[in-house]
Amino acid sequence: MSTSNGSTAPGASRTTLAPPATNSMRPRSTGLVPTNNVTTKEGVTVRTRIDPTLTVDDVVRQLCVNLKVTEPSSNFALRDKDTDELIVNENLRKKIKNKANLKLVNSPSIEAAEIVQKLIIRDEKTFKMALWSLKKFIKVKVCSGILNHGGLSELAQVICTEHGNTLAYALEAMHNLMDLDYGWSTLDNAFVFKVVQILSSPNSLINVCRPATAILKKLVEADPMNAPGPLIASSSRAPPVAPPGSVYRYGFQIVFQQMRREKGSLETVVNRLGSADTAMILHSMMLINSLLSHVNDTEWDEFISELERLNVRKAVIRLMSSHNIDDLTSSILDFQANIVRVTYRKKSTLVEPEVESLHASALEYIWSCSKVQEGRDNDREVLKWRKLGFSSENLVHEFQEVGELGLDCLRNFVEDDPDLFSKVILEQLSRPVDRRCPIARASNEIVELLAEHWMIFAPAYSTSTTYQPFFLNFYRVHALATQFFLRMWNESGSAAGDFSRIVALARSQVKVALQRENIKPWHEVERDFLDCEYRAVRDRQMQELEAEDDLLSKVPVRNLKEKITRESAEFVRQQRIQCLFQGAWFVNGIPTPANGPSRRPNGPWRFIRLDNGLKYLHYVDSAVQFPVRNGLEDLPERIEIAAITQIATGTCASPPNILRDHLDLPPPNNLTPSPLSFSLLTATEGSLADQIASDQSRWADWTDGLNMLRRDSGHVTSEETAGYIKALTEIGLKIKLLDLSGEKVDIPSGLLDVFFSYNYDSCASTKTW
Repeated sequence: MSTSNGSTAPGASRTTLAPPATNSMRPRSTGLVPTNNVTTKEGVTVRTRIDPTLTVDDVVRQLCVNLKVTEPSSNFALRDKDTDELIVNENLRKKIKNKANLKLVNSPSIEAAEIVQKLIIRDEKTFKMALWSLKKFIKVKVCSGILNHGGLSELAQVICTEHGNTLAYALEAMHNLMDLDYGWSTLDNAFVFKVVQILSSPNSLINVCRPATAILKKLVEADPMNAPGPLIASSSRAPPVAPPGSVYRYGFQIVFQQMRREKGSLETVVNRLGSADTAMILHSMMLINSLLSHVNDTEWDEFISELERLNVRKAVIRLMSSHNIDDLTSSILDFQANIVRVTYRKKSTLVEPEVESLHASALEYIWSCSKVQEGRDNDREVLKWRKLGFSSENLVHEFQEVGELGLDCLRNFVEDDPDLFSKVILEQLSRPVDRRCPIARASNEIVELLAEHWMIFAPAYSTSTTYQPFFLNFYRVHALATQFFLRMWNESGSAAGDFSRIVALARSQVKVALQRENIKPWHEVERDFLDCEYRAVRDRQMQELEAEDDLLSKVPVRNLKEKITRESAEFVRQQRIQCLFQGAWFVNGIPTPANGPSRRPNGPWRFIRLDNGLKYLHYVDSAVQFPVRNGLEDLPERIEIAAITQIATGTCASPPNILRDHLDLPPPNNLTPSPLSFSLLTATEGSLADQIASDQSRWADWTDGLNMLRRDSGHVTSEETAGYIKALTEIGLKIKLLDLSGEKVDIPSGLLDVFFSYNYDSCASTKTW
């Protein structure tokens, strides 16, 4: 250690301390330049020179020696004086380089013990301060200490008994502890129910509701299916069982059971989508998305029906039309993707009235509203459902292609105006058999057309990069299109053999009415379906047929296209994730104020790579780009994928004179977000990373790849990815059709097997194709 006059004693420490400054004496020069100021527990500030090659334990030990501290050095730790961030080996060099002001404090284990003791005593003077401190301590070492000293149970008791700001602090602290993937498996159903009650109470403050909602989201996602590593075997019908002590023992079923007990809890969450507090809306959206992503088969019907009853789609459509929802974009697209999954499942679920009571009651309602009497045909066979426009009395077969979605659409069509439905049915029955419009068949065909338009082909994820408010209004669009079908039938004087011709008119009109969905007002959609003239629609359709082969409208070809679309989407998903495995260099952008607090990078460049476990993004900051070895040895820092709640785009600006294209430009006065920028945002901590890609391909690789990794997500961000899926689908379809036409094979009535073999190794981290 350097002495005050600049000489060095034998066996000197590489941590150099200057004597404390006082009003009466200035510190004498040691001949070495200090790197950091360290403030002791007594409030004395010393100037130190810290060798970056030392460990934090060594630094603390030598500080205690030089300051003549008698207690063991293991009782102490270093924190950033300004941010309270715990100094660990991973961030020590960064703090030295940035000349951060440090402070010598109690070690995390001692801090944890003191905080838990204050929670137990609940002295009014120290209780709230302890909760506030716990709320801030989110580093693993401190949280582990809290858990080891019994802090979890004390915190749970506080949540069950306190109110107001004290309750808010306790909930936020609990949410911080639940960032760990261990230690809170003892939270029982009573605690879950209490959080549900807090969330549902009309008297709960906004700052109480936000962390309560976030805790429920954590519990939903702590599903045994999400547990890392092997699961304990269970029967084929029972859900998987998490290992003893694992926090992955909750999930949708546990949370939803407690929400059932508290009447109106789900309604409260949906109603808060109309809150004036953006953060409250965001937390509510994320909870709804988590519930939708993790709902199990047992409660699926009940949960989805309850959401539909609460008009959650309407609430989200209102958010889409709002002007202050930039922070909500990702969550809204996630919800949209979840509804695609719901719609696909409904379409794939067979209608079985003899097995499912809900199906039977829906069909009974439709029949009673028709006001038609069952009869017999000329062959003395039962004549019932054919009177409504079905082709046969076998309803399982009639709904085979559209499933439960078709039944729901028909029921909603009837519910909109039961008297009109009865009038239409009776009017059709008054006509000759060959002149009747088969209303039920028309309804199912419209469902098929809308599913084709919105590409409801697979449960994987949505390829839409923009808002689709009309899709969320699926039932209303179906009703309008069915009315259009009926009107075209009547105005054209159609007969039974003209059914496919009217279907073609409806397909053409669907394309026109639903175009520019993210900007088109709803009243124009209604006008396009209700006010258009038959001749104008027919003329436009004839022009379309001249430019498009009618082959593509045949049912087997449409089914083939669905299959190829699913394969193309999965291929692009795998390719995007492969690019994340390889890693890439990005510019560290300058975030906009809207992103909230962000972490200061340690250099203008950052290399990021996804680990093989799909759990962390490992990275390194650098002043220059350098060859990064395979693996994670060169990447000392990391970001947990589970902590990312949103991948926001267009969020940060380029630093001056970093990108080659901007070398000759002066520094901008106003920070303009780069179109190739994106930020990894959390619900509470602001931005974890603000990056700018070198080109559009890399930006698409990473924004979409990261979205596909998130548990409650699935939407596509870039037009490029959506375009690739569409292009692959069209190429694959054309190749298959060329094979068939080249061999002079008629288009079959069933679906042919198609299989693509792709080479995943052709992916490069800088280019996608």
